[in-house]
Amino acid sequence: MEKEQQELYEYARKRIKQKKNLYYHFVFFLIGSLFMFVANELLEFGMPTIWYPWAITIWFFLVILHFIKVYITDRFMNKNWEREQIDKLVKRQERKIQQLDSRRDDLLPKQ
Repeated sequence: MEKEQQELYEYARKRIKQKKNLYYHFVFFLIGSLFMFVANELLEFGMPTIWYPWAITIWFFLVILHFIKVYITDRFMNKNWEREQIDKLVKRQERKIQQLDSRRDDLLPKQ
């Protein structure tokens, strides 16, 4: 039972770290977006091109991908999902091996 508790603890620790990194990414995005706006509009960096909306849009898309990874993909494809998939594959391979063994036994001449 102690191994299960350790696995649960490690999974919880990993999830908390993922969520914390996502929050940091979001806050950094907000501050960075403000900085890009100020640099382009007020400090006229890169003028006459207005580039900050494109940069913010691309960065926002990356934040959305990070959100999807943390809250959707990793939530469902965790250790239990991996174990279930491995078990399915192992059972499928065992069935194929049994089928091949039975075919081999049928093909071999009986003595």
